[in-house]
Amino acid sequence: MRMPKLELLLFVCNRVIAKIPSHTIRLAFYRRVMEFNIAPSSHVFMDAWFDANRNFHMGPHSVINQKCRLDTRGGIRIGSSVSISAECVILTADHDPQSPTCEARERAVVIEDLAFLGTRAMILPGVTVGRGAVVAAGAVVTRDVPPMTICAGVPARTIGERKADLDYRVDYGRLFF
Repeated sequence: MRMPKLELLLFVCNRVIAKIPSHTIRLAFYRRVMEFNIAPSSHVFMDAWFDANRNFHMGPHSVINQKCRLDTRGGIRIGSSVSISAECVILTADHDPQSPTCEARERAVVIEDLAFLGTRAMILPGVTVGRGAVVAAGAVVTRDVPPMTICAGVPARTIGERKADLDYRVDYGRLFF
């Protein structure tokens, strides 16, 4: 059972802070109160939903668009120049279906540099999305995505590869998002 203090913290984070149309205020709360490690050049748009404090690292020039669910219980590590589109879900905790008590388990998710997650993509616990990989909109990723590949579908499968000469920064913060 969660402690009442943590429940209040998550309530304030997800129901109050996430709705404030000031990126500066939201990031200050995420860094100082939630203890997230977010690079100064990165952005978390409004209505992001977090499941725990701590266990979140976001590298430089990365963006999390609006209405994403980020289950930080098992840990999320996002690299640099990563674009996470609107309404994506990153899960780090689930239940073992083979356990007689449906035991809870946590496994970290890693999104490496230059990766891109399309709208409403879902990343399941324990997955690594490799450097420069693309996850198509609506894909459900159940296994690691190799670097520089493009995957789509449910469950996600490799459908192509990216060119290896990637050289960009994700820098599209918005004033009221």
